[in-house]
Amino acid sequence: MQVDVNEVLLPGVGLLYEFVNLEGDKVGVIARRAGDFELAVYGEEDPDQARAVFRLTGEEADVLAEILGAPRIAERFADLTKEVPGLSAGQVEVVAGTPLVGRPLGESRARTRTGASIVAIVRGEKVIPSPGPEEVLRAGDVLVVIGTREGIAAVDQLVRG
Repeated sequence: MQVDVNEVLLPGVGLLYEFVNLEGDKVGVIARRAGDFELAVYGEEDPDQARAVFRLTGEEADVLAEILGAPRIAERFADLTKEVPGLSAGQVEVVAGTPLVGRPLGESRARTRTGASIVAIVRGEKVIPSPGPEEVLRAGDVLVVIGTREGIAAVDQLVRG
């Protein structure tokens, strides 16, 4: 099922994102300029009257996004690789005692050396999407890697030392 999201500029407030769920309810998310979020559900009977509203700080919204995104991130990357011939997704675990533990991701120069990109780090239940070069790797981290099969294997070798 394709979900269409409408984006509406709210001058002086922020952006409103709306979509209709499978049950026919309109779901709205207001991303305020101040960095907080408001979520509302509108019923079919009156699309202008919210049934439920709650607010989240920016930090709370990040936590909610991680909770909702963590189980699906590998699935999304797998779908992406089906659409692009020659592109694969893989997972590489950072094992204790290997040279990159405790070092920033950027020091690995993984993309430059292998041609594959580390697009996320799964750290327990937390997902760090698009990690920056300053992100320090920890034992047990699982790197989500996109590239050729050879590139992914090269990242695995690089991480293992």
